[in-house]
Amino acid sequence: MRILFQTLGAVALSAGLLATSAHAEAIPRLARHGDATQLLVDGKPFLILGGELGNSTASSLPYLDRQWPTLKALNLNTVLAPVQWDQIEPVEGKFDFTVLDGVIAQARAHDTRLVLLWFGSWKNSMSTYVPAWVKRDGKRFPLARSADGKVQEILSPASPATTAADAKAFAALMTHLKAVDGDRRTVLMIQVENEIGMLPSARDHSADAEADFRKPVPAAALKALGKTGTGNWETVFGKSAATDELWQAWSFGRFVEAVALAGQKAYPLPMYVNAALNKAGVAPGGYPSAGPLPHLYDIWRAAAPSVTQSPDIYYPDFTHWAAQYDRPGNPLFIPEADRAGKVEAPANALWAFGEHDAIGFSPFSIENVDAPAGNPLSKAYALIDSLSPLILAHQGQGTMRGFRPPVAFDGTVDEKAQSATLGDWTMTVSFVDPWTPRDKQTVAAHGGLVIQLSADEFLVAGSGLTLTFGEGVGLESVREGRYVDGQWIEGRWLNGDQTHQGRHVRLEPDQFGVQRVKLYRYR
Repeated sequence: MRILFQTLGAVALSAGLLATSAHAEAIPRLARHGDATQLLVDGKPFLILGGELGNSTASSLPYLDRQWPTLKALNLNTVLAPVQWDQIEPVEGKFDFTVLDGVIAQARAHDTRLVLLWFGSWKNSMSTYVPAWVKRDGKRFPLARSADGKVQEILSPASPATTAADAKAFAALMTHLKAVDGDRRTVLMIQVENEIGMLPSARDHSADAEADFRKPVPAAALKALGKTGTGNWETVFGKSAATDELWQAWSFGRFVEAVALAGQKAYPLPMYVNAALNKAGVAPGGYPSAGPLPHLYDIWRAAAPSVTQSPDIYYPDFTHWAAQYDRPGNPLFIPEADRAGKVEAPANALWAFGEHDAIGFSPFSIENVDAPAGNPLSKAYALIDSLSPLILAHQGQGTMRGFRPPVAFDGTVDEKAQSATLGDWTMTVSFVDPWTPRDKQTVAAHGGLVIQLSADEFLVAGSGLTLTFGEGVGLESVREGRYVDGQWIEGRWLNGDQTHQGRHVRLEPDQFGVQRVKLYRYR
């Protein structure tokens, strides 16, 4: 009987472990696929075709409810929505998730996923979303100070009490999410804080911060930065604004890690931090210093390994910034891009998914788009959604490329053609359409992706691209079509004028198309 009991107990324990494992597998998570990192939802890879709400939209359920016709017309599959600390914990230790539950219910009713943005200690550097009981107790929750000693409305990340209070609230949020959504998985990811950064100095000069700044540089920070030696931050790195920013990044990162770990212990959804980008030639503090910026990626990774890093890109030079966040183990996710009314948004999305295996793209203030059904982003999202099984299958395999003309910070568009090689074939991609008058084209809006389907067949999708394949390469066939539920539905055969009698493959401007192209060599 004892042996039987032990055996049955082992079987029961094994079954319990399998059930736990199956539940863990079902939780949204990040996983490797070739050279890419993908977001898995319900055990399958998922592309976030998103839009971020304005800061206050999700704080009122009736107000949010009126936005859904616009959100659905834009073909979003995911909405990014803030959760405010002051709204869920108006009294210390007493939590009210009424509004959050309503947001989740509305998303489910509209068959839409959510990414939640934790507006905790900081939102755009400032501490305006913290509860009144935090705001009014400066002794317990000290504020940062500038280099000249002036107090700022920014909580000091060097304060243990602030770290503990934020982490406790965030853990309560994640515990509640697991209870109400753990089996439904409406919520896919969590953003920890929002656009962290120190102003107007490169670092915090409060009493706690000064004491921490004088301590020896942690070994993990030294290793991440490839430094050796001992001593405090100025001893190791020298006295400069750059050193101040390094320490501040470490301080912010350790705070975020404590908050993220508290939340992940309750419910381990993927988490990330977002960056308000810096400007060239501006000193730290002139921009929000020490956020998860490209030049601080390594120290942030060491300080906060439990989160990934993402850029909020409002500058015209989208490709310059996005490329710097595509790193091993750090999938490209753009939680905020310039507003969806911008003509460049569809090209940016197609390029990010095709060239950098992005897991998601999300313009800001999405509910304020005019004429959403006719917006180019709506059409681009419909196209990407139809292609998502192919895109996801080819991520990380070296069989997909994205194309769009780079734009400089001053808005100048680089219209030069680009070349790329996939398999045994080299293609040249032009952005100026050969059959449309130049003054009728918006070249910055042209973009798309190319997927190698087999040794000699390619899928070309997007708008405003013209592809040529060099001397001795012919177009065996060019078929227009579309994908429906993963199946190719063939349309016109484009042998004649549409390919300039076999000279090129052309996606017309101002519309989004898909073509399958088969190549051959002739002599």
